[in-house]
Amino acid sequence: MTRLIRSLSTTPGPSSFTYPEVGATRTGPLPDGYHHLRHRTRIGRGEEAFRAAGAAVTTWGMHRGAGALVTADTPRAEPGTAVEIALRVGPLRIGAPCEVVWTACGSERVGFAYGTTAGHPERGEESFVVELRPDGSVWFTVTAFSRPARWYTRVAGPLVPAAQHWYARRLGRTLRRIAAA
Repeated sequence: MTRLIRSLSTTPGPSSFTYPEVGATRTGPLPDGYHHLRHRTRIGRGEEAFRAAGAAVTTWGMHRGAGALVTADTPRAEPGTAVEIALRVGPLRIGAPCEVVWTACGSERVGFAYGTTAGHPERGEESFVVELRPDGSVWFTVTAFSRPARWYTRVAGPLVPAAQHWYARRLGRTLRRIAAA
């Protein structure tokens, strides 16, 4: 499976992505013509919660903890990493190949964004960021922009953004459990 994932990003840089606005979740504003998602939730308090949450985000632990199947070229998110996030829905397995666009690794902000590559059911980008605020609170933010890339996501219409929001909330709950452990 790793060989398959690597083949999805054999062309380095923006040309491997299925959308032109690469990096917009970091630089903003989010581009027009896409569904926008912003979900922010408090996940804990203090340096220890921040470190645990940041590690879970950047090592795919948050996604796995939320029930996703993750196959990645590297054990930690870093620019250029090819990753496939897959979900099982009954007997179906829906895979979403991506490539890490950017990472943040600081004393108050940790996270990354990945962008869609060939074979993904959507086109766009999604970021996952953990922040330690000056008051000691720890926050998790998902920021995304996407639009359908496959017939079935076009047919699903408004169900896709609802599913994306549900998954963002699930990631927040998962990260809250990880940060509290």
